[in-house]
Amino acid sequence: MEQFFQQLLNGLAVGGIYALVALGYTMVYGVLKLINFAHGDLFTIGAYLGLTLLVSCNLSGMLPLPVAVLAVFVMVALLVALIGFLLERAAYRPLRDAPRISALISAIAVSFFIESLAVVVFTGQPRPVLQPEWLVSEWQVGGLRILRLTAFVPAMTAVLVGILLYIVYRTKPGLAMRAISKDIETTRLLGVRVDNIIAFTFCMGSALAAASGIMWALRYPQVHPYMGIMPGLKAFIAAVFGGIGSIPGAVVGAFLIGLCEEIIKGLGQSTFSDAFTFALLIIVLCVKPTGLFGEKVTDKV
Repeated sequence: MEQFFQQLLNGLAVGGIYALVALGYTMVYGVLKLINFAHGDLFTIGAYLGLTLLVSCNLSGMLPLPVAVLAVFVMVALLVALIGFLLERAAYRPLRDAPRISALISAIAVSFFIESLAVVVFTGQPRPVLQPEWLVSEWQVGGLRILRLTAFVPAMTAVLVGILLYIVYRTKPGLAMRAISKDIETTRLLGVRVDNIIAFTFCMGSALAAASGIMWALRYPQVHPYMGIMPGLKAFIAAVFGGIGSIPGAVVGAFLIGLCEEIIKGLGQSTFSDAFTFALLIIVLCVKPTGLFGEKVTDKV
């Protein structure tokens, strides 16, 4: 039983990381009906920038370590949000009126470009990440050993998701985002600056991917140029599993996948965990093609 609860906690931590990336996928799809396959690579950029700021710039020596880690989260999120804005402006906005397949191909090209650039800048050699001692210390609760990092990741995820929900449902940009997701042309006619709102959506999604990249690097202390591929794919599966375009669906799908993966690993079947994730997606789509929380799509006449 203790082993089960241990894996349950690990699943919450992994699911929290997947959730932040999945939210970026679902937000961009919600406003543009575009799958941004470069999103997993923004995850990688966030991890590298976090490592650079925390170690190479010795930020942890200038500030108390907990403050330094939080400062790194904020700075990296802002930097990657800027990168997301530039990508939207350069690679996606010129194709706004092109066939949807053109934007999809552009997203794949951007993904390969970022990965290749990361190899050139950072080299292909994996780099270790120094885990802050206060995050890898343990709490003993009965027979459970809980790393502070295991509790930190879901807590940070909850804070970021709460901020996102407030923006989406309690602010004017959020109202505009929801309107664009329903009818972009009518929203434009109502005077909303659609291009600015779409760029803002990319910035928010990119910032969430950056935060998840840092947490992944802290949990699995190694970074390399292709580290975002598998987490990005699993986060995309989580978004589709929950109903792509649905914020609650992305979060629920991510946590379910994280929990299932860690429980399977706890049973000694770690090599099967990835296959299970993809098999689960197939089963869910066969039963409910729009995902758990997806809206039924009707053809417009």
